[in-house]
Amino acid sequence: MIDILVPVRELPTSRPAIAALERRHGYLYWPYESDEMHWLCKSAPDVRTHHVHLVPASSAAYHARLEFRDRLRADPELRRRYGELKRRLARECADDREAYTAGKAPFITDALRAVVQLPRKR
Repeated sequence: MIDILVPVRELPTSRPAIAALERRHGYLYWPYESDEMHWLCKSAPDVRTHHVHLVPASSAAYHARLEFRDRLRADPELRRRYGELKRRLARECADDREAYTAGKAPFITDALRAVVQLPRKR
């Protein structure tokens, strides 16, 4: 799965991008967490291959996603554990996307909480 995070100014003015992604690139729009983002996916016959998240750049959700990405990049052990969790959840929740996402949430919350508690380097 390739997740693509796209910063936008605001959700209402980014709606034209949905049509462009659908028409030009084969993405499908789905109103998932529509108060927080526009979410699109690209599918092969039996599996999604790409997710695009259009998220306001000023939102806490956007900054949390970047922080989690940065944390994964900086910490090989965290990256390994997250990969293991995702593989296990993919097996256990193969037919339940909501359960898969919910299963990752505590791990992500804990990783972000750890960042807040660490002193920043100057």
